[in-house]
Amino acid sequence: MDKDTILQLLREYRDGSVSEHEILTRIKNLPYEDIGYARIDHHRALRWGFPEVIFCQGKTPEQVAGIAEKIVGNNANLLATRADPVVYDAVKKLLPEAEYNEPGRAISLIVKEISPVRGYVPVITAGTADIPVAEEALATGKMLGLAMELVSDIGVAGIHRLLDKRELLERASVIIVAAGMEGALPSVVGGMVQAPVIAVPTSVGYGTSLNGFTPLLAMLNSCVPGIAVMNVDNGFGASFLAFRILTTLQRHTEDNG
Repeated sequence: MDKDTILQLLREYRDGSVSEHEILTRIKNLPYEDIGYARIDHHRALRWGFPEVIFCQGKTPEQVAGIAEKIVGNNANLLATRADPVVYDAVKKLLPEAEYNEPGRAISLIVKEISPVRGYVPVITAGTADIPVAEEALATGKMLGLAMELVSDIGVAGIHRLLDKRELLERASVIIVAAGMEGALPSVVGGMVQAPVIAVPTSVGYGTSLNGFTPLLAMLNSCVPGIAVMNVDNGFGASFLAFRILTTLQRHTEDNG
């Protein structure tokens, strides 16, 4: 339940189109709904501007489907990350209109209109192998209302490919950069642009990349200021940070006229 839903309920009560009993029924699950194996935070949209997201890893398909049904039943948009095809099949049985981003392993269902967020957020990958992490970021950004674009395979092994995108980078409000191997690309991008850079280390690379630990350390040790670093393969977190940056700026701009 978000701010707009609560305001609409209050208007309907004022106009006499809903009763006190109906309002109590519709808000009875605030701040959360206990379904035994999960406590669903229906209050999160009011606090964060977006409803609770399901992290599917470690949950059974039936648990994910049950949580998803409750979220959608509360008139909220659905996003579930780290979902495999078996989980998607379970969700689709209960919610036939749910969509699946297979490379990004994300399930989504739009129940109510998504308000667009001002700003442009390109998602850049160092290599083609980093695209699944970028797809998770794109699937997340779509549900958050971000204007995003994928720019793939422009890593430092062929720096001219990155330089050809300089105009695009200069238009960006926030830039998400996903890179494995030695994780150098966010530092290069950060040195070229004014926009904040969100770096996502990926678990792509040979032995001593240590499943993303090497690029993670490289990004944390970047000499370029203004780079935020996510956990390994966390495209979801990158888009959510971009959303918070842009919506906070938008809110403050509106408050100050």
